[in-house]
Amino acid sequence: MFSEPRKSKMLRRSVLIAGALLLAGCQARPLYQDPDGRTKATLAAIAYSPADSRVGLETRNRLLFLTTGGAESTTPQYRVELDVTSTVEGVLLDRAADTANAGRAVATGTYTLKRISDDTVVKSGRRQAVALFDYPRQEFAKLRSVRDAETRAARELAELIYADLTMALGR
Repeated sequence: MFSEPRKSKMLRRSVLIAGALLLAGCQARPLYQDPDGRTKATLAAIAYSPADSRVGLETRNRLLFLTTGGAESTTPQYRVELDVTSTVEGVLLDRAADTANAGRAVATGTYTLKRISDDTVVKSGRRQAVALFDYPRQEFAKLRSVRDAETRAARELAELIYADLTMALGR
């Protein structure tokens, strides 16, 4: 009926058309897209418990910035009880001088997300973030290095908790 070259030409065309139809259904969009803004509005309705340490305050402030842009929620629907602790450890010990050359700051956060209307626990968890730093020889620089590492760990901890909250409320 059809010659061999014509059959292969028709086969190529049909494969091309089928491929074009398949690709027409594909979309490129963010994985965690919030098309109607409900998740963002829900996250903005979270109230956070007061902080009791500098690292806890850094974490709380970063969470506020991530969820509302920095403002406290005026009509909260959810409450996050947040408890943040931090530790600093020396690593890479110089045995001759018996001092540490580097350290690590660890921020650990335990949180509970509750719906205010019925006091239901929506999500609870424990997250940990680590920031490494060097100990300089000067004492003030050493203190500043520790403080900066604690701040970095607190911000990373807030990002992790924010991701958990987004997943819990973004159904």
